[in-house]
Amino acid sequence: MNLPAQPDFTKSASSSSFTFLVPSWSESFCGCSRVVMRTPYFSKWSCGKQPDAFENARVCMAPRATVVKDASPVVVPSGSSDKGKGTKVMIIGGDGYCGWATALHLSNLGYEVAIVDSLIRRLFDEQLGTQTLTPIASLKNRVKKWKQLSGKQISVYVGDICDFEFLEDAFKSFDPQAVVHYGEQRSAPYSMMDRSRAVFTQHNNVIGTMNVLFAIKEFANDCHLVKLGTMGEYGTPNIDIEEGFITITHNGRTDTLPYPKQASSFYHLSKVHDSHNIAFACKAWKIRATDLNQGVVYGVSTPETSLDVELINRLDYDGVFGTALNRFCVQAAVGHPLTVYGKGGQTRGYLDIRDTVQCIELAIANPAKPGEFRVFNQFTEQFSVNDLARVVTQAGEKLGIEVKAINVPNPRVEAEEHYYNAKHTKLGELGLQPHLLSDALLDSLLNFAVIYKDRVDMAQIMPTVSWKKAGVKPVTVATSL
Repeated sequence: MNLPAQPDFTKSASSSSFTFLVPSWSESFCGCSRVVMRTPYFSKWSCGKQPDAFENARVCMAPRATVVKDASPVVVPSGSSDKGKGTKVMIIGGDGYCGWATALHLSNLGYEVAIVDSLIRRLFDEQLGTQTLTPIASLKNRVKKWKQLSGKQISVYVGDICDFEFLEDAFKSFDPQAVVHYGEQRSAPYSMMDRSRAVFTQHNNVIGTMNVLFAIKEFANDCHLVKLGTMGEYGTPNIDIEEGFITITHNGRTDTLPYPKQASSFYHLSKVHDSHNIAFACKAWKIRATDLNQGVVYGVSTPETSLDVELINRLDYDGVFGTALNRFCVQAAVGHPLTVYGKGGQTRGYLDIRDTVQCIELAIANPAKPGEFRVFNQFTEQFSVNDLARVVTQAGEKLGIEVKAINVPNPRVEAEEHYYNAKHTKLGELGLQPHLLSDALLDSLLNFAVIYKDRVDMAQIMPTVSWKKAGVKPVTVATSL
């Protein structure tokens, strides 16, 4: 296989105000086979274009952290405090949807925050010909603006956690007391597009998490791992879903065992493998770990991301990375019928992105014990797809937007009518104050979508990935450009 030429980042432009750590691509993919498996990276580099976060940045092996100069606070963000002062938190995947909101939230609370990210989520947009509804700034400009507004610095390490040498350097440099691990390919449809993306998803997610486990063991053995899992690990069983474990009696004997997993995509299966690996590492190495099985996240704004346009979060609406409620609000804003998959009875747990960051805060403030592997189901309400279509239709009518819903063939392999009752009490016991879905939140989301509707590519709305048609031949994505 002939691979495209690899870029020499050591010759990138310099700026004394910002430093990135980037591994050598020739050594960052764990062996010959990994180069083939991780080829999604190369389609961007071969064209000679680098992600915008690299522009005007010095890319080298050391020093590792960003340094933002001549920035003084001009705004005190709402909720700012020093409650996290003295605690160092590394956020892997901190440039992403949940990661960026979490980074700002924890920084605002006084935690010393470092972002570790390969910036590949931005590359996926380039590959698929999509863009976030919201115009997001480069990571460089994001952290610089946050420093200017809050006076609080966020360190940045740009690199791939599948490269253990990079991860080792980041751990030794920052010395985290907690690691929040968002850094995985998070889309079920992306993992089902074709063989190469399925393999990439499993390799990226499982090997990346294995590297994090070894890094904690070797370099920060008292560090608390807060890992983002998914409610999709459980599937839709015809019994209540417990929080991680279930007590059963079989042939007269009783035991408490991990709750059975019935994942519905190669992405969800990668999360199952992560959970098993983390549980074993806790048992073998006495690592502290909290596995947060998160439901579907909606919303775009937190108090911190709302401070300035350069802090705005991404909002995905396309058929690959967009989630149900966010997609429906964008579809309503542009006059596209709401795309209900199949019968629409698919029921899942949902939560506001403001609750995502609150759950992370609670998990960090109440760490697991050494050797403990604990599981929290992280969501606040349950809705079916039909429920979401109904509330968006009603909210649209109040704003003078005519909204219709259509049933489209379901591209997934899943039950469309089923029992679903998942327990989620543990985070509430720690103090979670949920933001439940309300008319005000829907109005805000719809208005947000209306503001940026000119950025919507109508060709990206309908689902194009079929679970049953995933094949060996790589899918070539045509854009509307």
